[in-house]
Amino acid sequence: MHPGTIHTTHWFAFCRRKLRADVMAAFPTLGTDQVSVLVPGKEELNTVKLYAHRGDAVTVYVSGGNPILFEVEKNLYPTVYTLWSYPDLLPAFTTWPPVLEKLVGGADLMLPGLVVPPAGLPQVQKGDLCAIALLGNRAPVAVGVAAMSTAEMLTSGLKGRGFSVLHTYQDHLWRSGDKSSPPSLAPLALDPPDLSEEKESVQADPALQGDLRRLTLEGEEENGEVQRMCGEKSLSEASEDPSVRGLNPDPTDSKTLQEQMDELVQRCFLHALKCQVRKADLPLLTSTFLGSHMLSCCPEGRQLDIKKSSYKKLSKFLQHMQQEQIIQVKELSKGVESIVAVDWKHPRITSFVIAEPSPTSQTIQEGSREQPYHPPDIKSLYCVPASMTLLFQESGHKKGSILEGGEVRTIIINYVKRNDLVDADNKNLVKLDPILCDCILEKNEQHTVMKLPWDSLLTRCLEKLQPVYQVTFPGQEPIVKKGRICPIDITLAQRASNKKVTVVRNLEAYGLDPCSVAAILQQRCQASATVTPAPGAKDSLQVQIQGNQVHHLSRLLLEEYQLPRKHIQGLEKAPKPGKKK
Repeated sequence: MHPGTIHTTHWFAFCRRKLRADVMAAFPTLGTDQVSVLVPGKEELNTVKLYAHRGDAVTVYVSGGNPILFEVEKNLYPTVYTLWSYPDLLPAFTTWPPVLEKLVGGADLMLPGLVVPPAGLPQVQKGDLCAIALLGNRAPVAVGVAAMSTAEMLTSGLKGRGFSVLHTYQDHLWRSGDKSSPPSLAPLALDPPDLSEEKESVQADPALQGDLRRLTLEGEEENGEVQRMCGEKSLSEASEDPSVRGLNPDPTDSKTLQEQMDELVQRCFLHALKCQVRKADLPLLTSTFLGSHMLSCCPEGRQLDIKKSSYKKLSKFLQHMQQEQIIQVKELSKGVESIVAVDWKHPRITSFVIAEPSPTSQTIQEGSREQPYHPPDIKSLYCVPASMTLLFQESGHKKGSILEGGEVRTIIINYVKRNDLVDADNKNLVKLDPILCDCILEKNEQHTVMKLPWDSLLTRCLEKLQPVYQVTFPGQEPIVKKGRICPIDITLAQRASNKKVTVVRNLEAYGLDPCSVAAILQQRCQASATVTPAPGAKDSLQVQIQGNQVHHLSRLLLEEYQLPRKHIQGLEKAPKPGKKK
């Protein structure tokens, strides 16, 4: 048998029975009837031998024209075709729809790209096989291996690489089937089933993670030789990726990992007190201080994990800081501690130096790639309507001409002077000729108003023009639209469960991707975030995040994205000090 050749075999009954037994052992949640459907008794069942680039043998089982399973070193993995029939076969994690393109292109799934449901993330261990679905549809679009346990994901603040992706919808393994699209499956209202206790963890050989996505198929079929390649990035390539390597502690540091983590915890603590926490924020829940302030101060590429420090627990660390008289911590309610006082004049705070931010600190994170965001330049302009053309035609403008406010004022002033309309007795007044009367006066004023002050004349003229606005993104041509630009709208809503949610609309008008903004807020607020169609707005999305998160939005939009405050409404809805979010 020539290496690399595809071999198709008609299976005998005993071979089918063995495969069924292997499937039941690998996926014990499948019932006998379901296994019999997956591995049919009478329909044609073929095997296709593939070889990965390093020469590792991969067996693909094909039924009904679709690949249903693939096997590597006696480990079975389902394809997306199988998961569409059995969407609860594996613990399923959800990501944003724009991330799919990155996964198909060879990227692994980074933790900032996860959508945390209200019920929390599924419980998995490092190495567990998982399904990846897109927000709004339970049908999986990828199969991957967890790079860490659920507990480690949460402890890391949802930073770093979450899953090594083995196979995706739209890759070449999928293309070897009927190329059907994922079915539309409504998300479960209940918690996803926890399969981690019902079966042994399905683990991929670490040496093969990523390489499964780089398969070369060579050989003969009825139609001749076939060559296919899956994916783009091997595990060895991923390990050399600076974005992955940077998540680890500094390898050049001579200190132990615990000592490095102690320094990181203290750095994030001092950074948060110096730059984020204000007197008005006190008393501040210690859990909120960690989740909303310390985690967001963690340097790019590092993971804050107090469990890996000598302190082990946040409460123990804060006790040390209290002993140094930097803060004062009290138990304001049973079992719940809060920071009630901070000595901002303490030498450790005043002498703390904040490291220079990296060029990518003001970015939108999208999977494993980052794209810098720069706010657009927004100008309010005016359009000449048909009713005002006589007034503007002398200056060479016609119906539909776009003018800035300063240009309008210059044109009106020149028109008045050219037609000798300044009142001889009072130069602050302008006499109205028939054209000015028709253009700026109301019908009931036509025979009663003969003169107007300069400021009133100019104001009325601007009001009669049609408002338009111009948006210019860096490196792009200006876009002119009718009306006035809608501000980013932040509102608070009360849900049936009596919980508050923060709703953000109109992000797209400012070049912001709602999915990316939701991912950032979800990570910083440590709260569930969703993206849904905005009611009454065509092709527009809104972000909803649990709790009152206006403070986080204010920092993100005003400080990081540098958007003018006049283009944001609802910032006053931030929670008052001492009130629950």
